[in-house]
Amino acid sequence: MSIQLLPSELVDQIAAGEVVERPASVVKELVENSLDAGATRIEVDVEAGGVALVRVRDDGRGVDPAELPLAIQRHATSKIATLDDLAAIRSLGFRGEALPSIGSIARLRIASRTASAPQAAELRVEGGTPSDTLPSAQPQGTLVEVRDLFYNVPARRKFLRTEATELSHVVRLMERFALARFDVAFRLRSGARVLLDVPAAATRAEQRQRIATVMGAEFAASCLELERQSGPVRLSGWIGQPEAARAQSDAQFFYVNGRTVRDRLLANAARLGYRDVLYHGRQPAYLLHLELDPELVDVNAHPQKLEVRFRDGRQVHDFVMRTVSRTLGIPAGLHPPAGVGAAAGAAGVAADTVLAQGPGQHAAGWSGTGPSSRDAWLPRSLFPAHAAAAGAGALSATTWAVAEAASALGAAASTALPDEGLGTAVAQLHGIYILAQNQRGLVLVDAHAAHERVLYEKMKTEAGEVAASQALLEPIIVELKPHEADALDGVHADFVVAGFELDAFAPGRIAVRRVPAMLGQADVATVVRDVLRDVLAEQGTHHLEATAHRLLGSLACRSAIHAGRRLSLAEMNALLRQMELTERAGQCNHGRPTWTVLSLPQLDQLFLRGR
Repeated sequence: MSIQLLPSELVDQIAAGEVVERPASVVKELVENSLDAGATRIEVDVEAGGVALVRVRDDGRGVDPAELPLAIQRHATSKIATLDDLAAIRSLGFRGEALPSIGSIARLRIASRTASAPQAAELRVEGGTPSDTLPSAQPQGTLVEVRDLFYNVPARRKFLRTEATELSHVVRLMERFALARFDVAFRLRSGARVLLDVPAAATRAEQRQRIATVMGAEFAASCLELERQSGPVRLSGWIGQPEAARAQSDAQFFYVNGRTVRDRLLANAARLGYRDVLYHGRQPAYLLHLELDPELVDVNAHPQKLEVRFRDGRQVHDFVMRTVSRTLGIPAGLHPPAGVGAAAGAAGVAADTVLAQGPGQHAAGWSGTGPSSRDAWLPRSLFPAHAAAAGAGALSATTWAVAEAASALGAAASTALPDEGLGTAVAQLHGIYILAQNQRGLVLVDAHAAHERVLYEKMKTEAGEVAASQALLEPIIVELKPHEADALDGVHADFVVAGFELDAFAPGRIAVRRVPAMLGQADVATVVRDVLRDVLAEQGTHHLEATAHRLLGSLACRSAIHAGRRLSLAEMNALLRQMELTERAGQCNHGRPTWTVLSLPQLDQLFLRGR
């Protein structure tokens, strides 16, 4: 076949294949046009899942009657005019393809009126052929009707799913719009049924109500609000607590300059923000808005504009990751008991053990001083007996002094229980769980998980400093597989900072000559292999701290107290106090919960008290 120009109607249908995939695609293009027109209320009606009818009505600026014929021409748009405009897109639409593409595969009707026009005008398009412009009774704004989608392309229509499936895509899309623009009222109807009806939300309470409508009341009630700006980049929104994670990623909403995106870089950044508080296989829930200078992001990188490219993807990635991680680091709802500082001072704790906390290390709504996460507030007996000989004597002495303070605190609290925090320890159950009481009821703590988190956060704070270590009388020989040995080459410096001394003396064999003091009698060879396995699993995340944190997490898990270890009340209270001052204390490094509470009403119900 010789080269030839394609007929315009065939060109339109080819373009429509990129723009219109299903009824939800039509809704997306039309609602985006309404938002670009400054609409404050958008109503969408569909029939037969959107195949029979999609009607979008708005109260935006409208289209001048003289421009209606131009609006249905390919690449005709009011949103960009020059290459400079394309490099800094501020609107949702900009290609000028939506209306002509829809008009080529459906029966299209557009009626619009501007504020200055004496009356509205309407235009119809069928099979790509427009009619003359006629007067209409449309109020200010625009109404677009799309009927019989793919009526002239039966091959495309066969690929549509059931009516219920297509309708679910429309509902999901409208929910995304509702979370993107709180200042706009949305309503979606299918026949006589109202599927979504949300008024404009100006206040935080109204926004949370809209969030509850779309994402569920449980998320809205427990989510953490965040807002942070760094130069031209700003991130705001709400993130779910780790314990509210889901099996699917259907509760993840990310917007860039108001545009909904499914971007792998941003999704990876959010996931890394939850890295050490999320149980494996679970998906976090979040609603995040990223705003930045339009010149710093390319939204013309995907046919459906679902992916974007950043001029500096690394900085955006780290900014999002650290903001999410920092927000999760605030121990929401976990307030230190009243009088912690006074009790510690009365016990004569050395001044250098009570340090001002850094940003984000204190509980929300509480500003005070307490032991820094650099000083693990745990008694000497929680560390291996040889720690002092290995150079950790000062740390052990400090933590022992604080343990005595915790004991004094426990004695003081026996007469006046704190109504906040983790309360006062009363017993240990099966060498695993700490039982404590406060004014709310019974607090249950997994000692190993809690100690693991405390140690992990302490080691992260000390990152960059060489940890206390001890030399081995005889080196431990570790056999490695070739790919494990290759991974070790890239993280050798992290092992050194953590307190290891490793020498490769033969292919696939290393000698461990020095180990971290806090590792104790753990199986060193197993620790090294486990860490390297985690490093290999983390490859592909493109984050520089991932390897170091994997190493520290494995060390914390191996060093933490294990099941069967009997603790004194002083030791238990010391651990509870440190948890109250430790970031992300609600979960261990693997995402398991570290504590829970049974309230007095719950206990009364168990024993039928008051019946």
